[in-house]
Formats: sequence, structure tokens, C-alpha cells
Amino acid sequence: MKRKADSSSAGGRHPVKRRSKSNLTAEEAKQRFRKGLFDKSVLDQYTKQYATSGPYKHAVINKLVDDSLLRNVRGEIRDNVSFTPKETDIYKIHQSGDLANLDGLDDEALAKLPSLLALRDAIYSETFRNYVSHITGCGPLSGRKTDMAINVYTPGCFLLCHDDVIGSRKVSYILYLTDPDKPWKPEWGGALRLFPMKETKGADGQVAKTTLPDVTKIIPPAWNQLSFFAVQPGESFHDVEEVYHAETKKQLEADGGRIRMAISGWFHIPQIGEDGYVEGAEEEQVKNSGLMQLQGNPDQYDRPLPQPVSVSAAEKARGASAAADFDEADLEFLLKYISPTYLTPDTLEQIAEHFDEMSSITLPSILGQKFSARLREYVEAQEKLALPEDSAVIEKKTPWKVARPPHKHRYLYQQPTGPDELRTSQEESPITELLDVFLPSRQFRQWLQLATNCTIEDHDLIARRFRRGLDYTLATGHEGKPRLELNLGFTPTPGWGADEDEDEDEEEEEEEAPSSAKKSNGSSSKSNGASSKSKSKGKGKEAAKPTPAATADEDVGGHEVYMAGDDDRDQDAAIYKTAGENDEDDDNILFFQPAAWNTLTIVLRDSGALKFVKYVSRSAKGDRWDVSGTYEVEEQDGEGKSGEEESSEEEFNGFSDSHDSDSD
Repeated sequence: MKRKADSSSAGGRHPVKRRSKSNLTAEEAKQRFRKGLFDKSVLDQYTKQYATSGPYKHAVINKLVDDSLLRNVRGEIRDNVSFTPKETDIYKIHQSGDLANLDGLDDEALAKLPSLLALRDAIYSETFRNYVSHITGCGPLSGRKTDMAINVYTPGCFLLCHDDVIGSRKVSYILYLTDPDKPWKPEWGGALRLFPMKETKGADGQVAKTTLPDVTKIIPPAWNQLSFFAVQPGESFHDVEEVYHAETKKQLEADGGRIRMAISGWFHIPQIGEDGYVEGAEEEQVKNSGLMQLQGNPDQYDRPLPQPVSVSAAEKARGASAAADFDEADLEFLLKYISPTYLTPDTLEQIAEHFDEMSSITLPSILGQKFSARLREYVEAQEKLALPEDSAVIEKKTPWKVARPPHKHRYLYQQPTGPDELRTSQEESPITELLDVFLPSRQFRQWLQLATNCTIEDHDLIARRFRRGLDYTLATGHEGKPRLELNLGFTPTPGWGADEDEDEDEEEEEEEAPSSAKKSNGSSSKSNGASSKSKSKGKGKEAAKPTPAATADEDVGGHEVYMAGDDDRDQDAAIYKTAGENDEDDDNILFFQPAAWNTLTIVLRDSGALKFVKYVSRSAKGDRWDVSGTYEVEEQDGEGKSGEEESSEEEFNGFSDSHDSDSD
């Protein structure tokens, strides 16, 4: 996953002029580090440590910087540098601007950060660059291109799996500025964690590198500790463990707030005019990085792989006919699973009208009382059982598989049985009944077609369990025409950001029409835990802005987010929350649904929309459970337009409007 850099400056100031970076002599540079660091025996020790390390080569240097200098740096940062809270699919942090812009601060601002400037110049001095180059064997490093920022992780913050491969980056590093007088405890989290890589030789002889889902190296933070590694395409995958909440506010205060502060950055290949510069080397590095990541087609080893099941031509014709009503046997089947409210003609008509206008809908209490009670009993019993920590053991001893690679997603999953497969009695459960019986049934597809006015061509289903403190999906798009995507959530625990009163009296709710279908103009209700926004030709009212769980103090993640992908945005398109910015910056959120019990969401999604499930915090009261389904649908009249005409008339912000008869 590649991320665009934030161009804001430290402390929120804008550069006014550029100064030349200090060229320190070897003696000046060494004085800013701990005594003895540059002794040959110490250098040889770190070089050996690096060469023999795993799962890929890395090194850890304790007490890197002169202690008094680093304490001054920490004080200057706390007093003078501002931070912006940011959330994307891949991280939740408090971030400063790029410290390369220190040279552009005015004299008054720069006078407040002398130690920070001295540290930056020392880290990028020729003396220390040669030190790092010797240990890693990576060749010359740039002293001109500085690339560093201060990141603060407070309880609930994290950074998910990625490899740091962008542009001219050569070596990645983290220098910790945690409280020097209150040592960081590993049980607080916040560790740098390294993922192992597996090489698989394909039939064509090419070797593909794939990342395994379980970390094998954990490096907890420590005051004045430097961790670093060479950036390697397909290999240098790592994350930052969530900083865990304390059990009580009193304990958090005793722990000093559990504030994980660090300076992180990269050394780059030499730039023009520097020793070691090679014309075209940066472009060649970018090209080779892309080729190495594609070598051997590693995507073929992703799990889970799609398993679409085509719908017969006869069924499509029957479902598309005006007389596609349910017979008595169909209703009897559906009543085993769906609440009777959702099978009445009036309710189905309201759902279709809402979906026709908004391209999305949320339906609470969708499952009937008897089946939902059986499902809840099963899921709650499963949550009480301890799962193995090792993915291989999970796949051997449970019916669950582990999604991979972790730089795309990680969760537990089950898929429907194939035509020649049978489950054992031990493998059968209400979840497999959803996968094998109800959701792939002709009757449910017919209900879905009536609810959405779409003709279904195929379907692909998967049951997912997102373990707290472990699992997520990162933002992805999809290629091709618009498709229906549904999510049947059956998370039994509270505190996910959805309305907590929604499931207090399930039996009473089943006698009512779905509140989102009762809303005028088709706008989703916040009380249903979701909002959607339409900008299609001014049709209907714009729904209320989403109120994600991320805005609450008890944010535990687990929400599914649809976003408009836009390569022209100044920042990463997956940034959906940045404190202190205008409300307009949330406009790229199309649909938001917290984890919830017995709730069905349906979205008509086009290829311009990104989707992800937010990392589930360890502070959640349980795991997130759902069945996710993808339904390819038949193109309607008027969808064959091309280029800009199709983009402007048929789509809005990544949700498709093309199924609406008004679009012709």
C-alpha cells in the first residue's frame, strides 16, 4: 500500500525561506551521539547483528544520541511542535509536519528548536550516514534529502502492515523519544513488529515473495533507541502495534499517559550533486521495485480468492420478469431466516425506492427471531473459547482460515462449500447455514432483486471474523461495472458506535417497518448506524454527514467505510479524519457502517469507490462478525456510455446511479 506524504510543516508553520543544511565535521557529529558509538568494535558488533538478524535484516542501537541533547529535543517538541490527529485505513496517529522544513521556518520559530535542528543535522551528517551504510551494506546515502517527522501514538493509535517502498527511500529508521524517566513497558504495546516472508516457486520457475500473517520479531519502544532496516520491495513489511488502553484512568496517569513519541524517517539514495549520485538511479529503483513486487505473480497466493457462482439464464429471466412474486414455498423458506416485516410488499417497495435514490440502504433486525437467537447463541459461545495465536494452528484446529497477505488484509474467514464438498457435523453452524443455504438460495437472490431493482448475474459470499487487536482490511477498489455488495453483520457485543438501543427489544422491532425505509426522501438514519450521501444530478436530499465511531472517545474500529477514490487529492484518498480541518474534508465518505448485530447493508458500488474495514482495537468488547457478499448485476439500458459522458452522468463519488430509470 503506497501513501502520499503530508506536506505540512512542523508546528503548522509555512516555510518562508531555505537555509543550507549544516555540514558537520566528523568530530562535531560524533559529539552529538553517545560516547564510543563510532569505535570500530562497536560498529563491527552492529554490523554482525544486522547480518544475522531476521525475519529480514535489521538492527537496534540503544542509547544512540547524547542523552542531554535528546532530552532537550523532547522538551522542544513538547513545547513548540503541534501535531495533527489523522486516521486512514492504515493508521491512526498524531503527526507533525516534515522536519525537512525546519530550514524554512522563520528565525523566531527556529530559535525555539535548536536541539531538534542539531539532531537532524547529526542524523544526516556524512559521519552517521557512512555508519548506517557500513552496517546495512546499502551503498551511499543522501545527506541533502532529509525525510523525517515526529509521530505520537497515544492509546488506540496504530500503524498497519506496509513495506515503506516509495521512490528513493533506501533505509527506514525510528528513534524513540518515550519518557526517559518512566521506562516503556512492552505490555503497553507500540512495538515495531516485523513480518516474515515466504518464497514460492511457480510453474514458470519464477519466485514470488508473499508476506505471512503472523509477526515473528517484536521490538518494544525504549528511550533513545534506534531501529532501522534497508527498504526492500516485497520483504521489509512491518507495522506498529497498537498502543493499548489502560484499564482505568488512574492507571493511565500512573503510566504517564502511555505516549509513544518517536522520530521516524528515511535515508535516500544520493541526489544530484552528491557523492554517489548516478543519473537515472532513482527512476531505475522505482522501476525495479515495481517489477520485484510483481515477480512471480504474488497475487495468486492471496487468501481468500474469489469464488463467484453464476446464476442460470432461466433464473435471471424469471427474476427480471414483472411477475417475479414469491410462491408459498418460497415464503415458507424465507420466513425461516428473514423477519416477516421485510417480506411484505409495502416494505419491499419502500426499500426499493430508498435504494433507487441513494444506491445504499441499512436494514436493522433483518433476521427472524428464531434464527437470530440461534445465531447469537453460537457466536457468543465461540467468543468465550480461546483461539490459538498461530495462524497455522488456527487453520488446523478450527474451521477458520486466515486472510493474507497482511499488507492487504487480515481476518478469519469461511467460504461456502463447493459443489462436491460436504461439511462434517462439527463444521456445521448457523454461520455455515447462512453461507451454504440461505444467502446463496434462489429465494434470497429473488428478494434482493426486488429490493434493489437489479438483475443478479453471480454471487460470491464469505463469512468473516475480525479479531480484536489483530484484524482489518485496507482500502481497495474494484475493476469493472457497478456491483451490489451486501454485509450481514452479526456482532453481538455493544460499544461499536451503532445505536445501542437498536437491539434492546428485537421482537418489538420485527413488527415495525425498517426505519431507514420509512425516512422521507430516502435519507439514511443515523440511528441505524449508517449514513450515505448522494450527489447525483441534485436528485433527492443529501443525507446527513456520517458520524463515525472514530469521533467518540471509545473508538474501537471495526466499521466498514466506503470512500470516493480521487488521485488528484493533495492528501491520501484514504484519509477520512483529520482534526482541525474543514467539514468539507469528510466529503469523500460515501457510506459508513459500524459493526452491529443483525443488520444488513446493501450498496451499489462502482470502481471509483474504495472500501475497508477499520482495524479492530484490542479495547473492543468482542470480535466483529459478518457475512460479506458480492453480486455482479446486469447492465441496464443507458449504461453503455463511455469516457467522460459516463463518468459525469452515471456515477457520483464512487457510488453508481446507473440502475435508476431516471438516468436514461
